[in-house]
Amino acid sequence: MSSTHLMKRKTEKYASILPDFINAKPVCLICNEIVAVCKEYNIWRHYDTKHGKFREAFPLQSEARHQKIKSLAAGYCYSSKILVRGLTAQQKVTSASLKAAWVLARHNKPFTDAEIFKEVMVAVLEELASDKSMDGVIASVKQVPLSVRSTSRRIDALSDAVQKAIITDLNQANYFSLAIDESTDNTDVSQMCVYVRYFDGKVFREELLSLIPLEGNTTGDIIFTKLEEIFKLHSLSFEKVNLIVTDGAPAMIAPQINGLHCLIHQSVLCARLSGELRGVMDKVMRVINFVRGASSTQHRLFRQLVAESEDATYDDLLLHNDVRWLSKGKALERLCALLEEVKAFLRLSKMQAAADHLACLEDAMSVSNVAFLTDIFGHLNNLNLQLQRRGKTVVDVVEKLQSFTKKLELFQSDILSGRLLHFSTLNSLGRGQITGLMTDFIEQLKANFKSRFENYSISMDIISFVHDPLTARCDDFSTLAKKTIPSLDEATFQLELIKFQTSSLISDALRAHTCVEDFWIACSEEYRWIKQLSFYVLAMFPSTYTCESSFSSMNAIKTHDRNRLTHKNLENCLRIKVTSLSPDIQKIVTEGRCQFSH
Repeated sequence: MSSTHLMKRKTEKYASILPDFINAKPVCLICNEIVAVCKEYNIWRHYDTKHGKFREAFPLQSEARHQKIKSLAAGYCYSSKILVRGLTAQQKVTSASLKAAWVLARHNKPFTDAEIFKEVMVAVLEELASDKSMDGVIASVKQVPLSVRSTSRRIDALSDAVQKAIITDLNQANYFSLAIDESTDNTDVSQMCVYVRYFDGKVFREELLSLIPLEGNTTGDIIFTKLEEIFKLHSLSFEKVNLIVTDGAPAMIAPQINGLHCLIHQSVLCARLSGELRGVMDKVMRVINFVRGASSTQHRLFRQLVAESEDATYDDLLLHNDVRWLSKGKALERLCALLEEVKAFLRLSKMQAAADHLACLEDAMSVSNVAFLTDIFGHLNNLNLQLQRRGKTVVDVVEKLQSFTKKLELFQSDILSGRLLHFSTLNSLGRGQITGLMTDFIEQLKANFKSRFENYSISMDIISFVHDPLTARCDDFSTLAKKTIPSLDEATFQLELIKFQTSSLISDALRAHTCVEDFWIACSEEYRWIKQLSFYVLAMFPSTYTCESSFSSMNAIKTHDRNRLTHKNLENCLRIKVTSLSPDIQKIVTEGRCQFSH
């Protein structure tokens, strides 16, 4: 007989009751004392030793005893309801506090803004309340704990819940990749950002595993030691790591694990200027810096001149910074668009430097080179933007790089033919004047792309298969798949591949899905090994873009005004800011991970 049925039968006999919540223990209705063990002997012993007078005053089977037990039980149930109602109200207040902390962290707001947030809510509700009906709501808002200390604890709890979900998913995943990059925060502390990409059973996710402060040296040994500590702390295995993507620095390369130099970084390195074109770019930057940086007065006068021009398409020039990959093309584009306004401004200046810059901009050959750089960096910027964004797979990025390599051949023939269909600025501003520098640069660009993107950490045949699985040859490809995943059953894989490639349902599904990830996620489990090989590739990071974008969020969180933010607070705030997961707030509250503080 279960303990519940036992207590229902013994309630009147021993004046005890069993509450209806999980893991409840018997409670004496006479003294409200809890009985440690839900067994009849323990309940009888408590009743016999402590309530002899009650047994004498209310004999068994008497009507008086029945009424007394009924009254005690009703009193207990009423008091329990009051307690539960109080706890539920506190839980709601705590839940509201957690949600408020989540919103603040998602918007990079300081902990001190939480109290302002509450003050605003109260002020708005008081203004909207036309009668007393809102008094209860306003009172509840005033009870929400949003002090700095409370908000900090809430953010800790939310971040821990998100990280716990990530670690659980990683332990269940077959493979995951790492993206690692390092940058300095606003207090000159080097922060190593570690991201993981994995399949959680439904979708592929990119989540922040850890933000590790490196307050001393940042050597390879120190970095890998820190990474090992994180893996040991969360019981993660390096055997599941199929790839580590870094910015290419030797110190960031982990031993005995496949490594990949960020493909976006490599595409930028392919287009580095040298020789005469580097000199042309330096002259352009000196002109821009003269107009914008010589003095505030000079900059204001230039903007006033541009504002008065009817032909100006922009209102100002842009500065170039090597760290910002797109700024080179954008700065050149602005200069070419405002070339006549810049010349007019330089003519008005009495400085000798202005005359030198004007002579450079009036030289036809120099202008042609600037126009060419504007066009080619415009194409490179378009490529760079296509490679950016979270969720990009190796398959997507490699496809874009291969496409651009073919475009370079088109650009080269376009330049040699003199048609300049893809060099509109050179055709108009440079008047179609083609120089040897231009053809040499495109030739060198082609060679750089070919050499850098010829070999990857994983076979191109495997990457191509994930993108187009219907063209792979069975015999040769199964050997390559076995080399990629040693645990793969090659014989079964061959049979699956034949069935897979001859199925009309597969070919129809492949055409129906525009996203490679969606196709493989929806693929039937009967193609187990084929699907596992595809997931192995799709779980790989193609770049460190997620780290780079997170550093922007990190600097928005740890500003000069918040430079006393601890490393743990910074990591927690960043995790909440960048995560795609949503924590179960009600679970956090019911588990008692947040105190009902004020």
